[in-house]
Amino acid sequence: MDNMKQAVIKFRDERDWGQFHNAKDLAISLNIEAGEILENFQWRSSEEATETKIKEIKEEVADVMIYLLLLCEKLDIDLEEAVHLKLQTNAKKYPVEKAFGKKTKYNEL
Repeated sequence: MDNMKQAVIKFRDERDWGQFHNAKDLAISLNIEAGEILENFQWRSSEEATETKIKEIKEEVADVMIYLLLLCEKLDIDLEEAVHLKLQTNAKKYPVEKAFGKKTKYNEL
């Protein structure tokens, strides 16, 4: 994860783009790129999209990750730690014995 983060920051810094990367604009860009993932599925079945648009989906997934890493760097968020903490929270909300094989929301288990 650190190698990827450092590569993204190096790319940004080589172009002096950090001056444009405030938290608000990074969050907006992250969501725009997530929407661009969805565009590849619009009007297609999941199977059709993954068969015919996988290259485009990969590119948009990469864009989402790049903006997420930049947002975390800007806000001094340790992404790996945040994910582990969220998994701990979700494990309490969705215990295996109640949630296994179910799509039910935690407050309805």
